[in-house]
Amino acid sequence: MLEDLIKDRRRKLDRYGEEAAYPARVKRTLTIGEALKNFAALARAKKKISLAGRIVSLRDQGKIIFADLRDGSGQIQVLIKKEETKDFARLRQSLDAGDFLSATGTLMKTKRGEKSLAAKEAALAAKGLRPVPKEWFGLENEEVRLRKRYLDAILNPELRELFAKKSAFWQTVRGNLAATGFLEVETPVLENVPGGAEAEPFVTHHKALDRDFYLRISLELPLKKMLVGGFEKVFEIGRIFRNEGIDREHLQDYTQMEVYWAYADYNDMMALTEKLYKNIVKSVSGSMKTKSGATTIDWSKKWPKYGYFELFKKYAGLDLKKVSVDELKKKAKELKVDFEPRAGRGRLIDLIYKKTVRPKLVQPCFLVNPPVEIEPLAKRVPGEPEKVERFQIMAAGTELGKGFSELNDPIDQRKRFEDQAALRAQGDQEAQMTSEDFLEALEYGMPPAAGFGMSERVFAVIMDKPIRETVFFPLMREEK
Repeated sequence: MLEDLIKDRRRKLDRYGEEAAYPARVKRTLTIGEALKNFAALARAKKKISLAGRIVSLRDQGKIIFADLRDGSGQIQVLIKKEETKDFARLRQSLDAGDFLSATGTLMKTKRGEKSLAAKEAALAAKGLRPVPKEWFGLENEEVRLRKRYLDAILNPELRELFAKKSAFWQTVRGNLAATGFLEVETPVLENVPGGAEAEPFVTHHKALDRDFYLRISLELPLKKMLVGGFEKVFEIGRIFRNEGIDREHLQDYTQMEVYWAYADYNDMMALTEKLYKNIVKSVSGSMKTKSGATTIDWSKKWPKYGYFELFKKYAGLDLKKVSVDELKKKAKELKVDFEPRAGRGRLIDLIYKKTVRPKLVQPCFLVNPPVEIEPLAKRVPGEPEKVERFQIMAAGTELGKGFSELNDPIDQRKRFEDQAALRAQGDQEAQMTSEDFLEALEYGMPPAAGFGMSERVFAVIMDKPIRETVFFPLMREEK
């Protein structure tokens, strides 16, 4: 059936002429949205205008063709009449729904009161050789919708609105930070040693240098080097890459923002990010309340701070100041949490936390001061060396960003890298590698600083959608 439809469209293309069907330029004096906004004045003046867009529906009634034309700003009906439109016969035997059309004429209302363009001239702007599915049932399968997202966008105006909101999301982040005096910078995607996060990296080969590099898993270490170099307030919005499993909630390449602020600590960063997030939510959703399933998330109130140790004891039943690795493994087994036999203390704590504590944190809050074993890049809490000055923004039962009082002691940093290296030697492929280049930079001196990172997961939570739904072309498994 599909092959027959494609053959029919090819025949129509041959009749119209391939060169004519794909012109380099078309007449377009207004967008459809502009024409509709100024409809009354334009119709009264009988001013000739040119519109262009995709034909979303086509009705041939012999001596008149009704074409609903849509561009990025709106939709309008175009009347193509045998008596009034040049080249009517050629158009009639060539047009299909899904084609792009340019039409020139005057605005008017039909007897039914529908705003329309009475075409004096019309021409193909691009011939579609495959039929666009007429109904949503043509893209019911989630895998098909995500694989052919351009069709999803044609059929679903809400999807186009979603990505307009995503643009507003990043514009708000960028605008708020710039207005607070932060400088936006760019750092390399290819790295000698991936650092700044616990994740397995992608490896790529550089032919000219004949050596392997890693795709960055974080933006952190290069931005901290900029603090060493004298930049005091910097941020970057860029892609990072993590070689992890594919599912509805995780992406392997995605956009992240990281910000670093010299002479500030994590308390300063909490104040900055609470204000930033509230501005983001208002800009994207138009409200300070959003949905997470059936639950309403209220972002407007002052966000409380909860201690990691206290909540871990409350929900997991373990005192992190005393618990042993064997006790953590026993608890993980009770919770039916999978872990590697040689998993270290930090990995076990994190797995248990995700099962017991994280789901309980539904309303926006800060989770602060976790154990040092799970955060090798943050300063220790004064007087409590088992804890670090880190916060996570929590809402809807998930993490939506984390920040630190950044570690700037090169001796302590080296020791923590060595601890991570020991975990890698035991088979933990997500443990951090030692970056001698970063350690050398720290030895020149880095000022006290706060850092923070967030990803596009924040947008997905605000919109109450799986993260893959908020990416236009998510990475997919090979099509069978």
